[in-house]
Amino acid sequence: MDFTRDETQDAVAEVATALLARELQPDALWAAFAEADLLTLALPERLGGEGLSVTDVGALLTEVGRAAAPIPALATLGFGVLPIVALGSDAQQDELLAGVAAGRVFTAALAEPGRQFPEQPAVTARKTGEKTGDRYRVNGTVLAVPFAASAHRVLVPTDVGVVLIDPNSAGVTLTPMPSSSGSPEFAIVLDDATGELLGAGTEALQTLYRIALASIGAVVDGLVSGAVDLTAAHIGSREQFGKPLATFQAVAQQIADAYVTSRTLHVVSLSASWRVSEGLDAQSDLDVMAYWIAQEVPATMQVLHHLHGGLGVDVTYPLHRYYGAAKDLARLLGGASHRLDLVGARCSSI
Repeated sequence: MDFTRDETQDAVAEVATALLARELQPDALWAAFAEADLLTLALPERLGGEGLSVTDVGALLTEVGRAAAPIPALATLGFGVLPIVALGSDAQQDELLAGVAAGRVFTAALAEPGRQFPEQPAVTARKTGEKTGDRYRVNGTVLAVPFAASAHRVLVPTDVGVVLIDPNSAGVTLTPMPSSSGSPEFAIVLDDATGELLGAGTEALQTLYRIALASIGAVVDGLVSGAVDLTAAHIGSREQFGKPLATFQAVAQQIADAYVTSRTLHVVSLSASWRVSEGLDAQSDLDVMAYWIAQEVPATMQVLHHLHGGLGVDVTYPLHRYYGAAKDLARLLGGASHRLDLVGARCSSI
């Protein structure tokens, strides 16, 4: 029997949830995801995948966020596999995606110094010669590239389009960067590094950005939902003056506000993801979603920490993983002021 789209997403979420509940170490969890064929969902059927959409894969990413699992699911699927399927030729897909079933990692460079998701990247790419086909020499600096050291390829926006870089090749220098969550991030300096063109022109850049933004939205949707559930369980069981914390009016109001933020993010992220999957104009939805993440999510995480009291800052308690991951993604988006400017510019052009 064929699954409907909703049934497919439910099935994906159910398998992911079962694996995440095992509380495996990151490497073991990533291997378990590969063994369960969760990493091949977006691959074309000819490569043994299911050919699922951005929204379908988003159901998996949401569950990863709901558990705040420190694995390269967003980088590999949202920044790598889905864009490669959308932009790459059959030959490129066959070569690059063959190792995904075994846990091959991908990532993308979505930020330059002082610029996130640049429409006109400062990174340059020049053909190495007439007989080299789609081979380029790439120069520039990119920042906040997750899991770059373990990636098979990094998708890099350049002035000619999206270029694939091998992070272990000559001319590529990786420097570790600090992150709030502790997940690995790197600055990458490209000095005549050899790259392969994945998709040419502005539309290729925008395709990468749309898929990456929709995928970020799915993860943050899960992060906020998971943190709210964790906090609701805490204030429902923790007592003060002989009563559960949840019965105090101020506490109830604050968790209610956090719930509203969570549900609003769920609606806007799902809408944006669906429009990307259907090939519709999704930019307005993506801009609103990105602003909501940058503006509301860090503040909501602060409230959830406050509702936990001293327990919220205990590194052995999972809440810090949710807050750290959310802060990293809000930073990757460029912050609230930048995102509000983009929403304002879009409104003024209507």
